[in-house]
Amino acid sequence: MKLKQISIFLENKKGRLWKALSILKDKGINIRALSIADTSEFGILRLIISEPQKAKEALEESNFVVKINEVIAVEVSDEPGGLEGILEILNKEDINVEYIYAFVEKNEDKAIVVLRTEDIDAGIKALEDGGATIISCEEVYKL
Repeated sequence: MKLKQISIFLENKKGRLWKALSILKDKGINIRALSIADTSEFGILRLIISEPQKAKEALEESNFVVKINEVIAVEVSDEPGGLEGILEILNKEDINVEYIYAFVEKNEDKAIVVLRTEDIDAGIKALEDGGATIISCEEVYKL
């Protein structure tokens, strides 16, 4: 149950973030989750969206550098310690988490954590074996 994520490399200049999001809006692509990391020169905008390939093509037409990668979406209790339990499962299996971000479901007491591990398949197996609930693409897009 791998989830497709797009990463957009943005020059750290006025209007670049707006331009990327404007392109997605114009194509009717909904954003389910996002994260942005920046340096003084550029940023990486990571998005979980409804149509990753369509978004990649539209953004590349406007000279954005875009990459599609696989990530894992896992359900966690929206309470103290919810995330720690997920990370404990991965730590016990010696699986490194490269990055992580989250979003909260609209009508539930759960959060969805998006994470990237060095080995996606090993991460999924460890989480499933540890009793975590992995969320499919279809479930993320309909939340």
